[in-house]
Amino acid sequence: MRRWIRGMLAAALLLGSVAASAERIKDIANFAGVRSNPLVGYGLVVGLDGSGDQTTQTPFTVQSIVNMLSNMGIALPPGVSLQLKNVAAVMVTATLPPFAQPGQAIDVTASSLGNAKSLKGGTLLMTPLKGADGNVYALAQGNLVISGASGGGGGSKVTVNHLSAGRIPGGATVERAVLMPVGAEDTVSVELKDADFGTAQKVADAINRNLGSGLAAALDGRRIQVKAPAEPDRRVAFLGMIENLDVTPEQGMARVVVNSRTGSVVMNRAVQLQDCAVAHGNLTVTVTADNQVSQPGAFSNGQTRNVQNAQVDIKQEPGNLIRVKAGANLADVVKAINAVGANPLDMIAILQAMKAAGALRAELEVI
Repeated sequence: MRRWIRGMLAAALLLGSVAASAERIKDIANFAGVRSNPLVGYGLVVGLDGSGDQTTQTPFTVQSIVNMLSNMGIALPPGVSLQLKNVAAVMVTATLPPFAQPGQAIDVTASSLGNAKSLKGGTLLMTPLKGADGNVYALAQGNLVISGASGGGGGSKVTVNHLSAGRIPGGATVERAVLMPVGAEDTVSVELKDADFGTAQKVADAINRNLGSGLAAALDGRRIQVKAPAEPDRRVAFLGMIENLDVTPEQGMARVVVNSRTGSVVMNRAVQLQDCAVAHGNLTVTVTADNQVSQPGAFSNGQTRNVQNAQVDIKQEPGNLIRVKAGANLADVVKAINAVGANPLDMIAILQAMKAAGALRAELEVI
């Protein structure tokens, strides 16, 4: 009995580890035709506490105000120069989700276009949001939410977070729907987010195994064609079952991603290293400025002057030749690279040199 219980526990642990590595199809693929659409518009934010655009440097803000007042039946006398501090021109962006219908609320982001110091406390006036085809798909309006603050005095200023952009949750109302047919006739297409022939075949096998033999066929490394019911209600239920099936994707290609601006280095578990030797030395340049005051003697005609004595020191640490052993897993690779003793910015140059020498078996991507 104990042996049977132990065997069942071991099987449960094994199934749990297998299930943990599996992913739903909805997490690794999309249905062809189901997509979001970006929207953009130009608008005005009013009600600012003197932190708006400087109208002398942003003439488009003044022109927008004049046009808005003219549309409301207010005609300004010719030659009037507006000096406003509580208005800012902004670009309003939003994303129209798939199957959005008229009347649905979506979030919007307003970003300063001129030289406004802060949009905190402002209200966005009604702004039409257009798609790539030039048609209006939503109207945005509402109070901006900005999580930040700023203060200053005596020439000093402190700013917390970013004050030139804010969001309006549910600040836009959809006015036009985008036709989004899923599939043509009796088939739909499942498209992987990352192309992989092995994963595409696994998705097709999972659909055929769970929903019926011969329903799915992999067309290439990204697309899987699936036979689907023609009736809308049955098709929706069928697609819901497909996207919740579990599939274990194939291991992706070895890749190292390097951010040259921040010095961040990220690599996946497929990265491998071959035997190589690395020499690395640091070059440090130190500039020291010693400000002194030259005081002339008493009863002399000399003048008191500021004298700056600059001292430049250059220090180069010796670069020891270190042998990097081959590593077949991520832990070995990280240990080997850390043995060089380089900081993240220097590691970028080392990784590029390893790639050029053929020791780094991975795709090196610099962003």
